Amino acid sequence: MKEDFMLILSEKHLTSLIKKTNEYTVQFGLCLTDSDIHELVLSRRECLSEQQRIEFGESILDKLIFAFCDSDYICQDNYAETIARLQNIFYLYKNESMDELTDDELIDIMRNAFDTECYGSLEYLEETFLEDFARNVRANTRNFIGRYKKNDETI
Repeated sequence: MKEDFMLILSEKHLTSLIKKTNEYTVQFGLCLTDSDIHELVLSRRECLSEQQRIEFGESILDKLIFAFCDSDYICQDNYAETIARLQNIFYLYKNESMDELTDDELIDIMRNAFDTECYGSLEYLEETFLEDFARNVRANTRNFIGRYKKNDETI
């Protein structure tokens, strides 16, 4: 019972945080409705359960929103579903890369690949690019590490 109460409080807090992202994303023509936000929060719960993960502290959702909102491949028509899919991809590849990367590192790699090698294709990002990346991480190679740069900083 206490866990249910804590989950409700956590999801209310997350809903509030996501609503606030609209203040920033509106400059890119993107805005999540209350219904979109509700669906994202539910999707988060399902994804965490499916991937057998627990989040402590901040959610990844607002980080994904801020990281991807200025992509040329995201528009209002696909915004909510893209963020939901990116969230699923994120948790899957946190597991697949054996948590060897920080959340921010994985998001940076995802964003860079999404805009460059994947040309906005979520399928290519998930099924090809990140699969290859995670395979290399699991094999303990450094074939991809250092290949991506964000703001002149090697990742």
